[in-house]
Amino acid sequence: MADTSYMARKSVEDIVKSADGGERPLAKTLGALSITAMGIGAIIGAGIFVLTGTAAAQFAGPSIILSFVLGGIACAFVGLCYSELAAMLPVCGSSYTYTYATLGEVFAWIIGWDLILEYAMGAATVAVGWSGYIVSLLHNVGLTIPPRFAAAPGTMVKLADGTSVSGMVNLPAVFIVAALTLMLVMGTKESARLNNVMVAVKLIVVVAFLALGVFFVHPANWHPFIPPNTGEFGNFGMSGILRGSAVVFFAFIGFDAVSTAAQEARKPQRDMPIGILGSLIICTILYIAVAGVLTGLVPYGELNVPDPIAKGVDVIGLTWFSILIKIGALTGLTTVILVLLYGQSRIFFTMSQDGLLPGLFAQVHPRLKTPYLSQTMIGAAVAVVAAFTPISVLGEMVSIGTLFAFVLVCGAVIYLRRSDSDASRPFRVPGVPVVPILGILFCVLLMTGLPLVTWMRLVVWLVIGLVIYVSYGRNHSRLRHPETHVQ
Repeated sequence: MADTSYMARKSVEDIVKSADGGERPLAKTLGALSITAMGIGAIIGAGIFVLTGTAAAQFAGPSIILSFVLGGIACAFVGLCYSELAAMLPVCGSSYTYTYATLGEVFAWIIGWDLILEYAMGAATVAVGWSGYIVSLLHNVGLTIPPRFAAAPGTMVKLADGTSVSGMVNLPAVFIVAALTLMLVMGTKESARLNNVMVAVKLIVVVAFLALGVFFVHPANWHPFIPPNTGEFGNFGMSGILRGSAVVFFAFIGFDAVSTAAQEARKPQRDMPIGILGSLIICTILYIAVAGVLTGLVPYGELNVPDPIAKGVDVIGLTWFSILIKIGALTGLTTVILVLLYGQSRIFFTMSQDGLLPGLFAQVHPRLKTPYLSQTMIGAAVAVVAAFTPISVLGEMVSIGTLFAFVLVCGAVIYLRRSDSDASRPFRVPGVPVVPILGILFCVLLMTGLPLVTWMRLVVWLVIGLVIYVSYGRNHSRLRHPETHVQ
């Protein structure tokens, strides 16, 4: 009998059954290495190449190292929760599916809609950053893209004669989104191979920066390690470390995208925890190391620039290495866009299978075995947003949307331990409920640091989503109206 309430829950058994034998199966082609590489690809990007310098210069100084430690600990709590749920519920819906099994359909819809802020808007944000790096790199080799065609309306750019004008359209951002969308449509296995190669290049560049940079470090730049507070909360001192953690938390966003690959993992119960926790550990170590070397190379007050890693390379004095770093940054940003576009299509795929979105989002190409229509439409939407929206408008919406989803995932672990205590859990979060509660507290703390206007935008966005759910989703829900979904 159908459950017609707004709080209708999908049972754990039904979720697992749909993953094992759905009528539109996805190809199971991903192993632990590819899943870990996917996590690294999503995490190492805008954070390590941009936010490290900003947070050090404005909030924490050399103690930005401790900010990354705190950020890594916070993500570890959330990552443990994702690992348990991804192994327990090996489907590609991520926190949407986890919420469906705990809080019910209407909250699952809210999270599914909210995740657009993390995945689609996140991909658009990073695509705008990618555009900036490619313009800079092409300039180094004597090629120029007209500034007005590499920036969104409202973004001021300088012309060759020194005058400033508003951008018209960000064509490089459109190009990278279109190219990666095509790659994802062609096949998950091929996309994973490309991602693996780019992750390898990115890691080589980061390690090369560390290996060369350590010989040019000036220890005096690390003193004082914790600059004295200026009298305002968050401006250096101990509060600056906390404020820095809130800023660099964006650098960890992306590890949860690994959970969207569960339905395409060969051995999800084993590979998902390895991928999620492995990528988090590797990236946290690299972040801490890069923060240490960077603040040792350059006085922290000089790091408030869009390309702090490149500024550190300037101290080393090797022109060719500066170009190499920009190539590494481009590679890093490319992998982030790739994984976020992938994750968004898999969430829509699952929501469509549940009847909350039109069936075309779950259409799988008979030969390529990818959700090609969903991927194409998402790519087109992201390209439009990246082409015409300034990056400053996108960033904070990505953060609050992600943190909101993290809170519910941690809560889902506690709930399912009570409601489905006998369910199979190949990976178990230690110390429940303490670990999930700590994850919730860290996320809520970081959310309170975001400005009021960001909260207002989140509320408006969620209200729009609820209108769509009431007008379409509730009337087509497979759980509420199973009789309308005849196989």
